[in-house]
Amino acid sequence: MLTAVPATIREHVAKALNTELKNFSFCSGGCINHGGKLTTQAGDFFLKWNDLKKFPGMFEAEAKGLKLLLKPSVIDVPEVVLVAADDTYQFIVMEFIVERSKASTYWKHLGKQLAALHQNLSSSYGLDHDNYIGSLSQFNKPSRKWVDFFIEQRLEVQVKLASDNQRIDKNIINQFASLYKKLPGILPEEPPSLLHGDLWSGNLITNGHGDPCLIDPAVYYGNRECELAFTKLFGGFSEEFYNSYNDAFPLQSGFQIRFDVYNLYPLMVHVNLFGGGNLSQVVSILRHFV
Repeated sequence: MLTAVPATIREHVAKALNTELKNFSFCSGGCINHGGKLTTQAGDFFLKWNDLKKFPGMFEAEAKGLKLLLKPSVIDVPEVVLVAADDTYQFIVMEFIVERSKASTYWKHLGKQLAALHQNLSSSYGLDHDNYIGSLSQFNKPSRKWVDFFIEQRLEVQVKLASDNQRIDKNIINQFASLYKKLPGILPEEPPSLLHGDLWSGNLITNGHGDPCLIDPAVYYGNRECELAFTKLFGGFSEEFYNSYNDAFPLQSGFQIRFDVYNLYPLMVHVNLFGGGNLSQVVSILRHFV
């Protein structure tokens, strides 16, 4: 129902797109924003909105991230049509992706496409602006060294947040401190690659051609191993994907040993967002490496 969309958003979108709005239907998935298919006289779009003050700048950051991923033209990403706000809400309008079942080449193509994306490089890790991972702020202050960036802008931010909210105890904090001293000997340096930043199965859809399409990014320039490790969480991707990626852009030896270290970041994000459900995995990884 179109009335499910707040009236001020309807008015702003109709005026900005210079079209008549016809219908709206919520889409499943997502626990942060309201979102769904917006049908207009000019075609279908995807509309998301949330509270303006609760997550300031969230959709501006998402739009920047999508545009960064779209620029190399190596993988499908929804085009951003509009980002705006009123006194109460912030909202984003994007291309509506008509989904179909995966093509037989889906995972092979994804491996090649992600490898091509990761070959877009920067001179430093991080980004020129901060953004979000889920509903948590993600800080991207640039750094020349991957280990420094990973500790200061990824792990330590989540550890401090969990400590402040009493989600972890002093023993876990001390184990992280011990891990930091060992990371220079564990994590390799590579040129900073353009990363989606939150690449799990929930942020990967199938477009109208049966090919991969990336959504909901947490973009930054980082070590590509961090991205590949992320894909191993929450069910993982097809082995065909990993083989295709490695054929196109071979990983350094020992990646399989390191991926648990990288996944301390998304696991701690989940601890901070949803409670202690993933804390046992964090503790297990810390014990292994510390």
